[in-house]
Amino acid sequence: MSTKAQREIAHKLKVFAHAEQNGNVVLTCRYFGISRNTFYRWKKNYKSKGEIGLVNSKPCPQNLKLRTPAEIEDKIIYLRQHYHFGQLRISWYLWRYHQIKISAAGAYHVLKRHGMNRLPQNQRKRSIPIPQRYKKQVPGHHVQVDVKFLFFKDQNGKQVKRYQYTAIDVDLKAKLAEWEAFYNYARPHAAMNGKTPYERLKEKLC
Repeated sequence: MSTKAQREIAHKLKVFAHAEQNGNVVLTCRYFGISRNTFYRWKKNYKSKGEIGLVNSKPCPQNLKLRTPAEIEDKIIYLRQHYHFGQLRISWYLWRYHQIKISAAGAYHVLKRHGMNRLPQNQRKRSIPIPQRYKKQVPGHHVQVDVKFLFFKDQNGKQVKRYQYTAIDVDLKAKLAEWEAFYNYARPHAAMNGKTPYERLKEKLC
């Protein structure tokens, strides 16, 4: 018997005990927030079937025709156990490598049916690598070259295509950014009475 069924049985037995102790079904139903019809239906099922009758029955039978095939469920469970994939990644993996089309929700229901919808607490989360910019300490070792296409018209009105090349030293670009920040925010200027350009601009705006 599942834990959910045990909780349902314990709750309904608690309702019966409360009604028997107080001797008033109306007050018991009001206390637990249920109707009298529900109370008497529970009591009838308990007398006829015992504790099994207190377990909530499913609203409709399972349709096995719509259930995911067993071979696909085995693949989903294998990916979960060995690679710890989530439902979305399982859906992508099965479609890319096995041409099996299943939605992320379908994979989740399979995992939930087998009690594998949550990863264990000791399972580490996948770390996302942070991209690092390529840098060189010596200027000129790494140059970024950009090409732009420009279109002009000659004297006869004919369209002419030209190429514009721009070369930027990556190390120099980073140093210029540092110098610009120092110049505008940290370096005092004599022409501004010992204030930085940012402080002077802030005074004018305020």
